[in-house]
Amino acid sequence: MDIPGLPARRAALQMLDAVLRRGDTLDMAEGPATKRIANFADRALARAIAGDVLRWLTDLDAMIDSATRNNLAEDAKVRTVLRIMLAQWLRLDTPPHAIISTGLPLLSGGPRKLAHGVFSALLKREGKLPDHPTLPDYVAGRWGERAPAIAAALSQPPPLDLALKAPEKTAEWAEKLEGVSFAPGHVRLPRGHAIEDLPGFADGEWWVQDFAASLPVRLLGEGKGRTVLDLCAAPGGKTLQLAAAGWKVTALDVSEKRLRRLHENLKRLGLEADIVVANALKWKTERRFDAILLDAPCTATGTARRHPDVIHRIGPRQIEEMSDLQSDLLAKAGEWLAPEGRLVYATCSLEPEEGEAQAIECKLKPDPIKASELPEMVPPTPQGWLRTDPGMIPEQGGMDGFFVARFQA
Repeated sequence: MDIPGLPARRAALQMLDAVLRRGDTLDMAEGPATKRIANFADRALARAIAGDVLRWLTDLDAMIDSATRNNLAEDAKVRTVLRIMLAQWLRLDTPPHAIISTGLPLLSGGPRKLAHGVFSALLKREGKLPDHPTLPDYVAGRWGERAPAIAAALSQPPPLDLALKAPEKTAEWAEKLEGVSFAPGHVRLPRGHAIEDLPGFADGEWWVQDFAASLPVRLLGEGKGRTVLDLCAAPGGKTLQLAAAGWKVTALDVSEKRLRRLHENLKRLGLEADIVVANALKWKTERRFDAILLDAPCTATGTARRHPDVIHRIGPRQIEEMSDLQSDLLAKAGEWLAPEGRLVYATCSLEPEEGEAQAIECKLKPDPIKASELPEMVPPTPQGWLRTDPGMIPEQGGMDGFFVARFQA
């Protein structure tokens, strides 16, 4: 019989192994790792442990190395178990006796004694983490002068952002949900809410969408019955925004599985969209659209607050692969734009190769974003683009990192 709490720690270990050794996303790893855990709280604990290990990995490893005569191998199981033990102690306030009783059974033989010795030594030293996570050097170098502010924002998972079906009811919903709003159609709540239990969910009044993720659609304005193609649409938050803003939406994505959530949300919200399952690079149509939204596949490094695995999974190879795909998608999308039509290109990436470089190389006519089109807290760049990152508005809980540019046929 398992020790109480041990399945959650075992699942966290399995998740970390999948991310750090195989390069899986944390979301991909979570399902298989927790499939035998019936208790929701234990599944959430496993995810919380794995997430905090990934956020603070550089600092946890520095602590471990300070307490060992010879550095452990990066992929040694005992190192990962020690990371799990330290994250619980330093981030989740788990009592040391509970950490030891659920951590050491993950190991056997000599590694168990080693883990116990290292953890006990750090306890005696009263070791602690820095105020903010330390980014790996290769990540900090990519993110440049904004890296310290971004790192500070990664200390905690993000708050909960809601996008409203009826923006004119923003003040009403902000009061009802006891949240704050940064713009019409947006309400932010502290994290930790059970989404399905919140007022308005069952009635289809809102959906979950990070504030920064809502900005690209805002730059297309009101639909007024005009046609828009939402390329790479799944899981569908921007499709919902477009439909709620009066656009006649065609939502295209290659993944039928990921589009199921869009089907469900359209039904719950009472909105409509034509859904097409197809590869955008192979899709053929004679239609021309008044607007196109290309929220392109990307490395998603801008979502590091909620997906800290990207800090460790993404490197030059992944960035190059995604930037090549984005260039191809931008060129293809331009073929479907009606005369005088607008195209908004967006990625939730912090990498210039996936943002600024794509805008510079795009053959369409630039349509610069104006400050009057954006909330005051997110001004456009001098080039007329939009660049957000997790370190912005720290006093309000930050936002995802996005790059957005707009073009005209």
